[in-house]
Amino acid sequence: MRIAVTGASGLVGSHLVPQLRSHGHDVVTLVRRAPVRPDEFRWDPSSGGLDPADLEGVQAAVHLAGAGIGDKRWSGEYKQLVLSSRVESTTLLANTLTQLDPRPQVLLSGSAIGFYGDAGDRECDESTPAGTGFLADVCQAWEGATTAAEEAGIRTVHLRTGLVLSGTGGMLAQQLRLYKLGLGGPLGNGRQWWSWVSLADELGAIEHLLTADVAGPVNITGPAPVRQRDFATALGRALHRPAVLPAPGFALKAVIGEFAEEGILAGQQVLPRVLESDGYAFSHRTLDEALATALG
Repeated sequence: MRIAVTGASGLVGSHLVPQLRSHGHDVVTLVRRAPVRPDEFRWDPSSGGLDPADLEGVQAAVHLAGAGIGDKRWSGEYKQLVLSSRVESTTLLANTLTQLDPRPQVLLSGSAIGFYGDAGDRECDESTPAGTGFLADVCQAWEGATTAAEEAGIRTVHLRTGLVLSGTGGMLAQQLRLYKLGLGGPLGNGRQWWSWVSLADELGAIEHLLTADVAGPVNITGPAPVRQRDFATALGRALHRPAVLPAPGFALKAVIGEFAEEGILAGQQVLPRVLESDGYAFSHRTLDEALATALG
């Protein structure tokens, strides 16, 4: 299958592209810098720049591009970048795919479990309505930007991804230094639900969805979400370090800013019901298994 991938330099994309190639797929990537390989093509979502000829013969697209949610302190300007980088790129890609002849069979477009807002103790599956807050609003706009592809008959899947566990990137990697020093522990009251997924299952689910008879939202999370305090305990156990020093919510807000409220202290207990009903077999069903693999 010839597959176009955006966001190929990110945590998920940088592992997805070589995996797809190792499984016999022909992968082209869309990049914002000058291309340096024959399988790279330049695009510029902010100006609408993408030549449909560069996607000739593409049968599937995996769209993972977007400014990092927690990479910088949230200012008004950065929040606008988080939103626009997702909506503009998704709109451009969806519109361009509709111009191809033949059109691709499937568009797998990034989203996140932030769609559900702060869900408290409620279980969330793909039928759960959107929550409230900045991240919920971003996810709704992000998913809505695929409309052109859906209306053109391209099977479209919204990848509502949870906390991807990798020792080399993402939120887990950011916490490792403190935990290795024995300074880890609950964040806020620690009761908020964290819905995680191993990197292997993130990649496996995406590859599964390339050919699955599934459309619409799909939660890409492990089958056993945990409360944040239990996540802290499990991470400390995996590193053979104590994990008992709490970080009060007010301190996190003071240091990190608005992102702490929605990205760390809010929680969602998200279940991957569509994936499981479609027969996807998780490689890592428990947090301990996923952390052991992530930490080598």
